[in-house]
Amino acid sequence: MTDGASGGNAPERRDDALDGRKLLLGVSGGIAAYKTAALVRLFKKAGAEVQVLMTESAARFVTPLTLGALSGREVLTGVFPDGPGGSDEGESSSAWTKHISLGLWADLFVVAPATAQTLAKLSGGFCDSMLTATALSARCPLLVCPSMDRDMYAHPAVQGNLERLRGYGYTILPAAEGELASGLTGRGRLPEPEAIADRARSMVREEGGRSSSAKVGKREKVRGREGEGRKREGGKEADEPATPSPVENEPSNPPTLNPSRAQPLRGEHVLVTAGPTREPLDPVRHLTNPSTGTMGFALAEAAARRGAHVTLVAGPTALETPAAASSEGGPVERIDVNTAAEMHAAAREHAPRAGLVVMAAAVADYTPAEPPAPSKLKKGDTGDELTLRLTRTPDILAELGAAKRDGQRLVGFALETDDGPDNARRKLREKNLDWIVLNSLTEDGSSFGPGANRVTLIGASGTEEDFPTLPKRALADRLLDRVAPTAASRAETQSQHE
Repeated sequence: MTDGASGGNAPERRDDALDGRKLLLGVSGGIAAYKTAALVRLFKKAGAEVQVLMTESAARFVTPLTLGALSGREVLTGVFPDGPGGSDEGESSSAWTKHISLGLWADLFVVAPATAQTLAKLSGGFCDSMLTATALSARCPLLVCPSMDRDMYAHPAVQGNLERLRGYGYTILPAAEGELASGLTGRGRLPEPEAIADRARSMVREEGGRSSSAKVGKREKVRGREGEGRKREGGKEADEPATPSPVENEPSNPPTLNPSRAQPLRGEHVLVTAGPTREPLDPVRHLTNPSTGTMGFALAEAAARRGAHVTLVAGPTALETPAAASSEGGPVERIDVNTAAEMHAAAREHAPRAGLVVMAAAVADYTPAEPPAPSKLKKGDTGDELTLRLTRTPDILAELGAAKRDGQRLVGFALETDDGPDNARRKLREKNLDWIVLNSLTEDGSSFGPGANRVTLIGASGTEEDFPTLPKRALADRLLDRVAPTAASRAETQSQHE
């Protein structure tokens, strides 16, 4: 491969994050596989080395010869060599462990398209092809790009598999919306190759991984040990090639897994509010709403699973404090409140040190103007009518938006029954939010309670994304994929303040 510091095209791509990187491209059997030819060309143009892994079904849509010619490498499909092999028959014994060597060689593994079948296999730990076996052993970040028909993509089994993969630390690039091969219109299209390449670049930047030269140097050092990394021909050690092939050499000391892959929020402080508030009338009655806190608790759990230190300010709810998926997850500090005033005080105290603030609580807009009665109000004492005088509660979201510091991300929620998008956009703008999650009760699939939900995510930059009806835990992961600060953005913000 041409060194990034030399060659006629070097100045053109010198600043490309993919220059000198080693990429695995896993192609599974969907109609969108034809797009991978353009994707390979983009990767190569950026200066990356590309090794293509295909399932047998993928070869029905695009030939291995095509992708092999574009990548400059033999396309691999099966886990095992074609014949019995073995060093006695002249075949390198490393041919049986190519999936291990590839997983150690790569800086990034991109699976595109990822069909429903492949998602299920990745989720379940199956390794019946070179693609799935390498994914199971890879130590590099994985970018999974789902592609299938609309109703397949929305099916709870598929969404559950995507949620599970996120829990493994995989990055999911959601399917795009548009016309599908079936003739239906909806979400399920493979994102365009340019979008996939851009996400790959951002992941490489965030990973801050080892440079290509450093990795080659490490392999050469390993090979320098007596008897390691050598082929045998007629009982004699053969000369090593100057640049080792990823399928011929396996380091005996594999690199450790970068914790940022599975914990992109490690070191970040996240504030989440959840649940309803209660505005007391007397010791036994209060004004409240049907919120259960499920969405906010799911967001807190997802953030902790990604390594964040989470402060969860919770209104009255029966939910247990969420825990991270593993002992390495971030802690969750829970603060229980009852009234809007108490939530206001807790949010003001903890928001200044949070890099991400997610206000998912359903806070009362009004509270009784008079203090609560010291004893239960009796019907005989109030007569046939009881008049309540209410006063506005503090606008927590507006205050946090006004005090938002550089680099801090503020996410609000909007529950609407009429003119949902317009009201949400106005709230986003007036309260200086970065994102707002619109939950419109007029839409099928939108609801209170522990079940599924359907929302629209609106960004301050003008972006809008409609999510399908999803279990709230899956939805929480999808939302964090969009709104959470990346390692790169956190580093940029920190450098601006130094």
